[in-house]
Amino acid sequence: MKRLIGVEEALANFFASGPLALGPKLGPILWQFPPSFRFDGERLESFFRLLPRTTAEAARLAAGHDRRVKDPCVEVERAMPLRHAIEIRHESFETPDFIALLRRHGIALVVADTVDYPYLEDVTADFVYARLHGSERLYVSGYDARALAAWARRVKLWAAGRETGGRHRVGAPFAGDTESRDVYVYFDNDAKVRAPYDAMALARRLGPTVSGSG
Repeated sequence: MKRLIGVEEALANFFASGPLALGPKLGPILWQFPPSFRFDGERLESFFRLLPRTTAEAARLAAGHDRRVKDPCVEVERAMPLRHAIEIRHESFETPDFIALLRRHGIALVVADTVDYPYLEDVTADFVYARLHGSERLYVSGYDARALAAWARRVKLWAAGRETGGRHRVGAPFAGDTESRDVYVYFDNDAKVRAPYDAMALARRLGPTVSGSG
């Protein structure tokens, strides 16, 4: 609703509302933009500068929460890095300027598999974050063996520090440390309870080094 304007208090409330209680289980934080939100470099730059990069920074930010947070969690046992990922839903983000902005701030572009929103595979951080919503029908369609095999190939390339090619990329190749990367894959095609089965099937293709099946 705020369109990233004057969001300091909202960020404080979010971080005070419970995510810090996850401790070492806290993974990347996903920020989703609605389909009507267009690319605005200056507004995004200001927002990215507000984002905490450690749990200690997040705790300090959370201390500024307002009374709407009834049971705040604003303490951490030890500081740990925080990662952020951005999911876009408007075609105006398909520009090299957006990719360059994400890379300057070390924020991952979500690889979102969906028929309704832009699909980009630009690597912009030291990790990759993919969300599989269903490539034929949003939140409904599942992934057959051929589709899962293709996703397994992508995940293996990303995990090895490589990229998938230029077909679905609008920026230059990633120039950061490429020895290896963490890769997070979430299935969101849950309308027909396909998500857990597809996640487990992909995990089997990737082998025993994969953790989780959610």
